Amino acid sequence: MRFRLTPRETSFYDMFAASADNIVTGSKLLMELLGADPASRAEIAERMRAAEHAGDDATHAIFHQLNSSFITPFDREDIYNLASSLDDIMDFMEEAVDLVVLYNVEELPKGVEQQIEVLARAAELTAEAMPNLRTMENLTEYWIEVNRLENQADQIHRKLLAHLFSGKYEAIEVLKLKQIVDVLEEAADAFEHVANTVETIAVKES
Repeated sequence: MRFRLTPRETSFYDMFAASADNIVTGSKLLMELLGADPASRAEIAERMRAAEHAGDDATHAIFHQLNSSFITPFDREDIYNLASSLDDIMDFMEEAVDLVVLYNVEELPKGVEQQIEVLARAAELTAEAMPNLRTMENLTEYWIEVNRLENQADQIHRKLLAHLFSGKYEAIEVLKLKQIVDVLEEAADAFEHVANTVETIAVKES
């Protein structure tokens, strides 16, 4: 890491860690949704909305700190991109839960549980990685594994689409379910964006 003669605003590290921990909360709610009966999904969606609002608050706090800090731990653009991508993850997860409730989906197609398992693992890895931004150590395995998980998510998504268009479902049901699995795929993409931003930061700081 480069030696610095100027002090840096270090509260960003704690805020990124808090944002990532909140994403873990969101991923657990997604897992809970899988085993829930339709009658209890609205309550899960309400808790997910609360988590998403907490994520928004965390993102706004980072942006406020960014605008008020003269010296930052790394490039301002990278701080902005990292905060935005973390926020995107929560937005997509909340949207998926909300769609399940709004569309009154009785049964999610086989394969969605695999999508959510990938997201849950990516959430754990991201939460573990954020504190390491302080030292820029032990991050390589993180972004490699998240990129691998995103590739796995792509394969799961393609199989789900093939299943949805197999003729088993009515056209209107296909439209509903496709929107849900597409949003979960976007969440996987957002995890990859976070990992790529962390890699960019680490390369600049090396």
